[in-house]
Amino acid sequence: MTNQDFDELVEPYRRELQVHCYRMLGSTQDAEDMLQETLLAAWRGYDSFEGRSTLRAWLYRIATNACLGMMRRSRSVTPPPEPPGEMPRPSVLGESLWLEPYPDALLEGLPDEAPGPEAALGTREAVGLAFVTALQHLPSRQRAVLVLRDVLGFRAAEVADMLESSEASVNSALQRARGRLAEVGPPAHEDMPLPGSAAERAVVSRFADAFEGGDVEAIVALLTDDARLTMPPEPFEFHGPQAIGRFLSTVPAAGALDRFKLVPTRANGQPAFGCYLLDAGDGPARAYGLMVLTLRADRIGAITGFPDTAVFRFFGLPRTLPE
Repeated sequence: MTNQDFDELVEPYRRELQVHCYRMLGSTQDAEDMLQETLLAAWRGYDSFEGRSTLRAWLYRIATNACLGMMRRSRSVTPPPEPPGEMPRPSVLGESLWLEPYPDALLEGLPDEAPGPEAALGTREAVGLAFVTALQHLPSRQRAVLVLRDVLGFRAAEVADMLESSEASVNSALQRARGRLAEVGPPAHEDMPLPGSAAERAVVSRFADAFEGGDVEAIVALLTDDARLTMPPEPFEFHGPQAIGRFLSTVPAAGALDRFKLVPTRANGQPAFGCYLLDAGDGPARAYGLMVLTLRADRIGAITGFPDTAVFRFFGLPRTLPE
């Protein structure tokens, strides 16, 4: 088989395999690396593919085990830069999670519904930031089983084959994973506005105007009573409008929110912004971080900030804005 023949054979699965690696690892950059590792391993081992499973299942087997191997290796969480303002007391100290946002541009071409008959989660729910965050709380093997079974809809026998395990072991891991996910996972909200809808655009526009205008009170007015602000990998969490308002008034640019320019984008099926900080002098606005909003009807239920600007390239965002 030529390289071109192989590329044509695996092309229909390339995008969904990368998203699978992202769910497993919580990192856009690592997902890209594991996709390439998966395709290289599949190319080298294609002669051994005997057709006892579908090509798709075989590729998922390779991808899943590549991700599990990476998770067994040492991974350190790079601390974000020191905030320019004094950090107020957080509501709680959570976990330092390895997590990055995933650009919607890389979700194009995925099926609208979960591709397996036994899947319990739809595509939109299974790429949401809250769900991917919750996955990172699961042990690696439980994470793999839950994604393969409940997101992708593979049968227990197929998953057992992928993980070289037994159906009983897979079913046991799935039950434990579901139990843990119920503890740390997001609550079901059916009032999220549809992506790109007028309702979504209205909330996002009000938020951007308030943020760039330095109007913390207007931002707070947009928050739900149980809104949360998090900043992976920082363990700090701020709960409720008042705590979030104190953070916005003191930390980003020491509270001078009007020094920011927000460039709209989308991540994990949700509205997001590339955040740029205007230079105190006459220089250009420089990349500061990426912010993802979780909406509930006409309000904001969560703000997730990512200080690592390395992900900007995946969103097609520049490092600086024109003056």
